[in-house]
Amino acid sequence: MTKILAITNQKGGVGKTTTAVNLSACLAEIGRRVLLVDLDPQGNATTGCGVVKREAMPTVYEVLIGQAEFGQARVKTEFGFDILPSNRELAGAEIELIDIDGREFRLRQALAPVLTEYDFVIIDCPPALNMLTVNGLTAAAAVMIPMQCEYYALEGLTDLVTTLKKVRGNLNRGLEIEGLLRTMYDPRSTLTQQVSSELVEHFGHRVYNTIVPRNVRLAEAPSYGKPVIAFDRNSKGAIAYMALAEEMLARTDAKA
Repeated sequence: MTKILAITNQKGGVGKTTTAVNLSACLAEIGRRVLLVDLDPQGNATTGCGVVKREAMPTVYEVLIGQAEFGQARVKTEFGFDILPSNRELAGAEIELIDIDGREFRLRQALAPVLTEYDFVIIDCPPALNMLTVNGLTAAAAVMIPMQCEYYALEGLTDLVTTLKKVRGNLNRGLEIEGLLRTMYDPRSTLTQQVSSELVEHFGHRVYNTIVPRNVRLAEAPSYGKPVIAFDRNSKGAIAYMALAEEMLARTDAKA
């Protein structure tokens, strides 16, 4: 059965897109069939996979508003997984979806015919609660929340959990929190350690054991259009995301 995972956080700059791209690449490396959906108008996941976003046509935008079929927009990357690309045109979908019936379910409907082709669908949601994010959350079975261990991140997490409850109550009753991922982790910071401990105390097993450290190679990889495992597989960032993929698979198998 295909697992659809939305990677989301209303706070920007927490490693959301980095996680979407690198988790997709690591799952593909392990042999899983993966689709990455770039649902962010910035298109950073698209460029991070080596796809030139201004040349990508059609994109997830045309799929959402019904101007293209999924198969017309899908792109195969050189890293073993497929991507539904995005570019700045996607920002217009927010307005156009308003007048479309069942606007919250457009992504779910677009993915339904092709789910048997994949083991995992990873959705990179924009850092905002808008119609695009709602589409991602409505299509997903579970949510992964990347976050930095800092004070404001805890505040934002409270808002996000409230949002997830609303989506679960009105649009997607099966939606659950898959896990919280600590990113850009600096063990030298006392505050980082304190916030990390609070996360584990409040969310328990939902906090992944894997921690993604601050890593220069991880930050450099997108500028080369590569996931970090293809850029420097021996870097701390690559090792961390491979560990995350393995931990997620172990959790999935345990639930089966």
